[in-house]
Parts: sequence; structure tokens; C-alpha cells
Amino acid sequence: MNAPAVPTAERRERDWPRLPLADWKDTCETLHMWTQIVGKTRLALAPMQNHWWQVALYVSPRGLTTSAIPFDAGLFSAEFDFIDHRLVLRTSDGATRTLALAPRTVADFYDEYGHALRSLGIDCRLGRPSPVEVAVSIPFAEDRQHASYDPDAAQRWWRILRSTDRVMERFRSRFVGKASPAHFFWGSFDQATTRFSGRSAPTHPGGAPNCPDYVMVEAYSHECASCGAWPGGMGYDEPAFYAYAYPEPAGYAQHRVASVDARYDAALHEFVLPYGAVRDATDPDATLLEFFQSTYEVAADLAQWDRKALERPNPARPPGSR
Repeated sequence: MNAPAVPTAERRERDWPRLPLADWKDTCETLHMWTQIVGKTRLALAPMQNHWWQVALYVSPRGLTTSAIPFDAGLFSAEFDFIDHRLVLRTSDGATRTLALAPRTVADFYDEYGHALRSLGIDCRLGRPSPVEVAVSIPFAEDRQHASYDPDAAQRWWRILRSTDRVMERFRSRFVGKASPAHFFWGSFDQATTRFSGRSAPTHPGGAPNCPDYVMVEAYSHECASCGAWPGGMGYDEPAFYAYAYPEPAGYAQHRVASVDARYDAALHEFVLPYGAVRDATDPDATLLEFFQSTYEVAADLAQWDRKALERPNPARPPGSR
């Protein structure tokens, strides 16, 4: 087998750009609030799905999208466009509204976004118009603290999500059991995909900041193994990839995984792979895929999942082959 081609510096920067958290912390926090506002629109209008899958955003060719949301007899979507740096609202009758993504307060964004929805005939009232899963929850209409937007940093974060999504889709193709889409959760501000064994799980204790416990109870109602990417924080100064199992099987924390740069973080109860280990690898995609696969296998084996029934028999078959 031929060795993988080493990505050129230009391609590496395109697909896996550098993004120290310190370079965009203020933008990250502001964008987190903006995505919560848009995500909560989907929460208010979309029919309930298991584990809150109906609320997530998705990586798109230009940024992050809600996908189609029902309203009255039609559909609409909201897309964060990180190429032209605007939020685009589109309805199924052809109407469009745009909001500039630029330095502005959360309160200003919230007000203009609400006006744009109303101008499209979309009546949406958020049940809780303040952010969740953050230590300090300032109501959107009052938040003048978060007001930063660095377009270059926002686009770099999207490019990381875009590459992560590409790897996640390959990882998802290996599993035929119940599994989530590769989706972006605006509460925790991370990209994730989750596999399920098919068995129910112990009631989750909750405890996420400024978030009702029933949210986590629903999210973790069934035994799962999850993996994802987040922009940093909690002791990490750059993006990082993670993997965890719920409930965590005995021996999980002490088990070795294939990715030599990964380690178990006892405070987070997750395996963590530093972003730099992926970015600087000879084959970044293969390195990340190996992390996702090996951490899943540890969880599934220790918890005695029926892997033969849940996994695709020939995951290495080339795309498009029959």
C-alpha cells in the first residue's frame, strides 16, 4: 500500500487551519450566542425528535445551516454564511432576508433577527430567550457584553468543522445501528456524532450550567458512544477532538486507544486528542478517523455491544462500488 501523500502547506491551511483560542475567544463567545438564538428558533418550531436531534445545526458548503424548519404551511431555513459573512433566511415561497455578520452586540443581533423573521411572516417566540450550557446566562435582549466578530477566525473555525464533518461522515458509514447525524449543537458549541447500542441508559444526573436537567435526561436516555470537536477552553488553548461513553463502562478511562497523542481527561470524563496532533499529522483525516474508531471500539467492547449486528461488514469498500 502506498504511503499517504503529505498535504501541501496550502492544503493543510485550507483544511486544518491554525486557530488558537486566544486569537478569537471574544468572537467565539459572540458567535456562540448568535448560534443559540438561531438554534432556539428551530427548537421552538420543529417537531420533537429523540435526543433533541431536531434542534441541531449542520455544516453546509458555506457555513452552518438549520436545514428546513416548518412554519405555518411552509418551510424556511437560516444559514450562517462564513464566506460572505452574513446570516441568510430563506423561505419556501422564495423570500430572502439577510443580516450582516459583523461586530455587533448580541442584543442588536437578536432584535434584527426577530424583525427579519416577522417580516417573513414567521411567528416564533423563544420559550427561554437566554443562552444555555454557559456559566453566565445573559438574556439575549440585554447582552451588550458580547459584540465581537473576526471574519477570518470565524471562517477558519468553519473550515475545521467542514473537515471534521468530512471525517465524521466516513466514520458514520461504518455503522448500521442507530446513530445520529453529524450535527452541530449550539448549546455546547461543538460538532458531534453519536452511536447507540440499542439499550436504555441510567437516568442522566443533569447538571449542565443554566440548563434544565430534563435536557440531559432526554439526550442520554440510551447507551451511547459519542465523538466530536470543540473550539477549546476547559484547559485547552486550541480546538480539540473528544470521545466519551455514557454510561462509562468499567475500565474505559484506563484503556489505551490507537491515537498515541490522545489521553483520558479525568475532569471531562472524555478522551481528548489535541487539534495540533491532527493538523500536523502526515494524513490528518486518517489520524482523526483512527481516533473516532478506536475510542468507539473501546467503549463498545467494554460495554459488550453487539458489534456484529451494529457494524457494516465491509467498511473499507470504495465509495460508489456495488
